Amino acid sequence: MSAECTSYLNADKVLVSGFSCPRTGGDARAVYCCGFQDVKYCCDDPHSFFPYEHSYMWWLSVGALVGLSIAAVVLFAFIITVCVLCYLFISTKPRSKLDTGLSLQMADSETRGSSIC
Repeated sequence: MSAECTSYLNADKVLVSGFSCPRTGGDARAVYCCGFQDVKYCCDDPHSFFPYEHSYMWWLSVGALVGLSIAAVVLFAFIITVCVLCYLFISTKPRSKLDTGLSLQMADSETRGSSIC
């Protein structure tokens, strides 16, 4: 069994001539033509999209999960801190006006007249 990979333009816009799979000197199991419009290669799985081992994708996924987990924890801590500070601000506000100890009442006219002498 063999497959034909047609010619294509790579990412640098250079024409790559067509070839048949499996390539001479290559893996005998790679009988399918795989890849995209700008990169084609022989592979042993017709549903393969990348010419690399898939293990690197797992580490990218783990790294993304760790990063997202850290971001979620930081966001959660920020929200909890804001809620606690708001609660403390609201609960420590005085319920009524503070008593300054000064009486701001008008003095009687009799008391004012006698003190002017």
